[in-house]
Amino acid sequence: MSDRSSRVHGSAPGDERREVHVADEGSTAGGRPWADVPRELADHMRPHLDEVADDMMQEIQTRVREYDRPGDGSYSGTLRLAVERVLHYFVERVADPGHDPAPVTDFFRAIGRGEAGEGRSLDAMQTAVRVGGMVAWRRIAEGADTLHASARMLGAVGEVLMQFQDELTAAAAEGYSQARAAVAGEMQRRRERLLDLLLADPPAAPGAVADLAAAAHWPVPRTVAAVALGGPRPDAAPRPAFPPDVLAGLTRRTPSLVVPDPDGPGRAAIVDRALSGTLAVIGPTVPVVEAARSSRWARETLRLVQRGVIDAGGGVVRSVEHISTLILFRDERLVAALAGLRLAPLAHLRPGQQDRLAETLLAWLQSGRNANEVAMRLHVHPQTVRYRLRQLEELFGDRLLDPDLRFDLEIVLRARTLLAGCAGHRVAAPSPAGAGAGEVVGSDRGREGRTL
Repeated sequence: MSDRSSRVHGSAPGDERREVHVADEGSTAGGRPWADVPRELADHMRPHLDEVADDMMQEIQTRVREYDRPGDGSYSGTLRLAVERVLHYFVERVADPGHDPAPVTDFFRAIGRGEAGEGRSLDAMQTAVRVGGMVAWRRIAEGADTLHASARMLGAVGEVLMQFQDELTAAAAEGYSQARAAVAGEMQRRRERLLDLLLADPPAAPGAVADLAAAAHWPVPRTVAAVALGGPRPDAAPRPAFPPDVLAGLTRRTPSLVVPDPDGPGRAAIVDRALSGTLAVIGPTVPVVEAARSSRWARETLRLVQRGVIDAGGGVVRSVEHISTLILFRDERLVAALAGLRLAPLAHLRPGQQDRLAETLLAWLQSGRNANEVAMRLHVHPQTVRYRLRQLEELFGDRLLDPDLRFDLEIVLRARTLLAGCAGHRVAAPSPAGAGAGEVVGSDRGREGRTL
């Protein structure tokens, strides 16, 4: 101690006089609150620890309802152990400011982990620590007259008490956060395994799904819809959080979600809002056991969106609105073969002529073979339409009267229209000789396009 330290005299048990030294003002300014408390105070406190522990137990159980368990002797014993451990450590820290804090802080980290494991908050524990500090301060204040303690000494003791409480609650909070993070990580892993199980093809057994859903705290819904995610939109705003019951697998080859009860009240708006910043396709609503089918439709639709066959329109795409396109592109080789057969009369024409006649033929089929309506659709003069229709009659002849041929022609011409926005994608027509891949029926962007 410094020679300039002040001395406070107090009575110890047995009325023997002792000096209690308080460090000078300079040490407080140096930020050393524990070193500023007289070490001799520890000797005064040790004989009274049992009765202080009794007071703390009573006050804590009176003020903190969660700790008042009169019929649980083991719990009271655990609480008593915690109180005594804290008191003894505090006294040892007063006697030796360099005393290792690890045992008591580790103890409180374990308390925090335990509270998290039990699903409780730290509120009760933090209140108990404050109540314990209040009892300790009350007992110290009661002995201040006996010690002839100065205001400066009491201030130093009050400061270390508050710092000590902060250390304990910070350690508990750290343990609590660690446990919560571990629990959250494990829960996320369970949910990812559940997502894999739901999207497995062939489907997993309902019992296996139910068991893992229970472990993942995921109530099994009546219906689900799978979501396939592409990349973020260039102008995307930060994506809102998904509802907690949405399963997310963002590390899958195709990042995916499973949305429970997607047709429930308000669910569509919530999901659309959460997906607003991402290229996303929602599969059809299906029973839980058919989640893989919803996912398959969503992925197939996403691929067509990414190719430009389906227009995302700046919003969320729903597979059920594009079922005919999905059917059309399910086996593109079949459509290409059909195009080679049905569009053969156009094969010898220049690409520009093929484009104009194919466009006119599709409009004619879609408008009930009405030339005036075709002209309105194509924004050309009716006489131009009639000229093109005569050309088509010359090329196809009476076959245009065959409803089966018209059906086939509409299929391949719709495919051509859908692919018109995909650079280099074209519907193939056979060569005039009828063998192999022929000239394309598409836009004028060259004659070496990819066939449908």
